[in-house]
Amino acid sequence: MVFLDLETTGATATRDRITEIGIVEVSEHGVDRYSQLVNPQARIPEFIQQLTGITEDMVVDAPTFDQIARDLLDRINGKLFVAHNARFDYGFLKNEFKRVGIDFRARVLCTVKLSRALYPQESRHNLDSLIARHGLQQSGRHRALADADLIFQFWEKLCAGFSSDVLEQTIARLTARPALPSQLDPDLPEQLPETHGVYIFYGENNFPLYVGKSNNLRKRVMSHFAADHTRGKEMSLSMQVRRVDWIETAGEIAALLKESALIKELLPSHNTRLRRNKELCSWRIPPKVSGTVSDTLPVQAELVWARDLNLGAQPDLYGIFRSQRDALEMLSELARQEKLCKALLGLEKVAAGASCFGYQLKNCRGACIGKEKTELHHARLLMAMARHRIPAWPHPGPVGLKEAEVVHVVDAWCYLGTASREEELHAILETGQPVFDLDVYKILRKAMRQLPTVAL
Repeated sequence: MVFLDLETTGATATRDRITEIGIVEVSEHGVDRYSQLVNPQARIPEFIQQLTGITEDMVVDAPTFDQIARDLLDRINGKLFVAHNARFDYGFLKNEFKRVGIDFRARVLCTVKLSRALYPQESRHNLDSLIARHGLQQSGRHRALADADLIFQFWEKLCAGFSSDVLEQTIARLTARPALPSQLDPDLPEQLPETHGVYIFYGENNFPLYVGKSNNLRKRVMSHFAADHTRGKEMSLSMQVRRVDWIETAGEIAALLKESALIKELLPSHNTRLRRNKELCSWRIPPKVSGTVSDTLPVQAELVWARDLNLGAQPDLYGIFRSQRDALEMLSELARQEKLCKALLGLEKVAAGASCFGYQLKNCRGACIGKEKTELHHARLLMAMARHRIPAWPHPGPVGLKEAEVVHVVDAWCYLGTASREEELHAILETGQPVFDLDVYKILRKAMRQLPTVAL
């Protein structure tokens, strides 16, 4: 077993670098400790220097990772890799080895998960909680070897408090790899974060197969493969997938917006929803009609196209439809339910002075021949269509929707972009062009109910 801890320049394994490695190795020869500062070949942020005590002066003459890679691999290869929040340390090591051309893989045991499994009655399992709960002896926090030694002490407490059978069974369960398609990296479960985000399945030649979103990326991605023998779609994906990418997001709304954008951009073969649709249309109901029946009936519903409108701000619009057929079906059904005149709705042509077909079937109150006033018919139409009315944009201009540490910029039910810094916000406000999208509109309606609004 190797109990390992790292200090790094930041929290992102693909971008940040290792500054210190501490290892407690347990073998048939006893316990061996190893500590090594590493030149990260990158700046160490000031707050990281304050947290760890590792300054840039301390690492300037230290070896780089590629200079110690082979020796380090000899120390840890083939052993059970034990770390606290193991995904963090394993991800950094895997990325550092990858940069020097080494495909590092290990059987990984996370002591956070081990503590949760053996002490389910406890609510906290971070390292400071373990120190307090089990009386672990500190020699310095946030230095690699000191923290690795704390993890080893925790292991010794477990060995004294639980039988070897219980420990072996728990470790076997926690380190068992879930079933994955053979063509995927077996370390994928450890790499996937347990956060909000979007994932993309790619097939041969980087062909996009599927885009999805989740509040727990790891759980959702792995669920595709857990179900691959029971659902045809999952089986097809499992057979075709060659690579999985993901993008972490600030929250659920950010994930929904990113999913919608990626599906429209990549057009993955297994996604049928959220595809871009250029035929969006709506019903426009002009203001009240006055007068009597004439040679030309005053049509009370007009089909209008999104390309000709500002859908997010246009008044008197009812319903947004992906096709003309969908719009016609909705209005025809509404006419049937409410006994509205299809001639006045523009759904049926009649000769001057003639009744519509619905009147003959007693499914129209006779507005087409003057037996119902057009004003009354118009009022009944507005009442029937009320639930389909597109709400007017309730702000004089763009606003921000705050989610975690980011702000989504929205104007007239159109998504302009997401900013995490002030300069990004200014750039979006200056250059963002509102483009109405039905799927985004539905997401934003939900977001407006859930997220706090920020005046811009």
